[in-house]
Amino acid sequence: MKTVLFVCVHNSGRSQMAEAFFNQLARGNAKAISAGTDPADRVDPTVATVMAEAGIDISGNKPKSLTQDTLDSASRVITMGCGVEGVCPASLVPAEDWGLEDPKGKPLDRVREIRDEIRARVVRLLDC
Repeated sequence: MKTVLFVCVHNSGRSQMAEAFFNQLARGNAKAISAGTDPADRVDPTVATVMAEAGIDISGNKPKSLTQDTLDSASRVITMGCGVEGVCPASLVPAEDWGLEDPKGKPLDRVREIRDEIRARVVRLLDC
């Protein structure tokens, strides 16, 4: 089974949304996991709110550390635009970067826009 790894620094926003959308939309035909290079203590509450609005509950998810085993299990790695923070994990393995804005500290309407962009990109990824 194809496994896509979504990576961002804190694994509390963008990569959590991408993992959730991918797993919902793939319907068991492929699998997504997510991780971060410096995981937060919890999923960003605003991100959990906008995902709940989309019908997906990620409030109980826990940010996870990026490990070599996680990288080895992935058939594709997608970073979420974390290069702007100076600690992008893309240098660890060949990866595609989606260049997405970090939702941390953004107003609810902007986080919704980021969520919708992630969903659209996941749909395109699954159509490949």
